[in-house]
Amino acid sequence: MKVVVGLGNPGKKYERTRHNVGFDVLSELAGWHNISSFKSQFEAELGEFSFADDKVLLVAPQTFMNLSGRCVAALVKFFKLPSTDLMVVCDDMNLPVGRLRMRGAGSAGGQKGLQNIIQSLNTQDIPRLRIGVGRPPAGFSGADYVLGRFSPNESELITQAVHSAASGIECWVQNGLEIAMNQVNSPES
Repeated sequence: MKVVVGLGNPGKKYERTRHNVGFDVLSELAGWHNISSFKSQFEAELGEFSFADDKVLLVAPQTFMNLSGRCVAALVKFFKLPSTDLMVVCDDMNLPVGRLRMRGAGSAGGQKGLQNIIQSLNTQDIPRLRIGVGRPPAGFSGADYVLGRFSPNESELITQAVHSAASGIECWVQNGLEIAMNQVNSPES
């Protein structure tokens, strides 16, 4: 089983914000695989589908971003999953808007939800797919920036990035991390 954890904040007021691009990728995958409803379990909304001879569990933690590790740790323990069968999808202010970066391990890079997952699982060996949301303009705090919505110009880039991220996740499920990284991290993506 592969588990895709999309990070975001629950509730209508956070929909389509920079911080919720992880949830947006889950929605894209749910649409592609005809998942019409999610169930509540492990402090998350869960959806599942089969793809490439694997069961894929989509996980949208409902704990708010900074406590995402609580949900992920419970899932890992319950399903006895190695962290390498997880893929965390999150926003990244250090990447330009729409740029994707997939890695198999590393630090949180300032992303508090990812940091909480790393702390909760006590390992940095967690595959992650970061979606660039760009840097805040002068005078904006990082927190206010990520809770804001994309400009019309940025929205087009993010729509394409979400599509490419979902495609990259399918590649990861079917072909493994190395091939998916080559697809997602290519300059054309």
